[in-house]
Amino acid sequence: MSKRALVVIGLVAAALILPVGCAVSTYNELVGLDQKVEAQWAQVENVYQRRLDLVPNLVETVKGAAAFEKETFTAVTEARTRAAQATTPGRAPDDPAALQKFQQAQEQLSGALSRLLVVVERYPDLKATQNFRDLQAQLEGTENRVAVERMRFNEAAREFNSKRNTFPTVILASFFGARFKEKGYFRAEAGAEKAPKVQF
Repeated sequence: MSKRALVVIGLVAAALILPVGCAVSTYNELVGLDQKVEAQWAQVENVYQRRLDLVPNLVETVKGAAAFEKETFTAVTEARTRAAQATTPGRAPDDPAALQKFQQAQEQLSGALSRLLVVVERYPDLKATQNFRDLQAQLEGTENRVAVERMRFNEAAREFNSKRNTFPTVILASFFGARFKEKGYFRAEAGAEKAPKVQF
């Protein structure tokens, strides 16, 4: 075989191997970024589960001192149930509407818990008990963790989406359909951009 034929065969082989190698590398990078999003979603669910687990203890502690606040307790219990039902087993929601539904259920629970804590303000003896203070501190810590994990999830989703939507990765991602679908983000609660009114 002549030297020229070997060069041509080498160029053809390189022309075939290089795109395949790039495609494999890109696919593997997308898989890694997708797994990072999934791992961060598991952390989001973990801290929300921690909050769900704290709610019954908090409600029971408050019930003893504020037995006639039944409407508030019912609202917290119902919101907790909706938040528990909104979880997605094992995977981050690919559909932005599903993520929004999950977020709304969590925000309803946050609102119900806020109302419960307002009720507690009417009972100074309850606020003084060690058990209530411990639960309140755990709940506050959990809310901080929720904010951190949601931020980290958004960062992982942004990193995935940025890679997925670059050229030529977007072409490869489209071949796999829903496997590499764009990830949704947690959004600020409606009205969060407005400063609260303070009245004295």
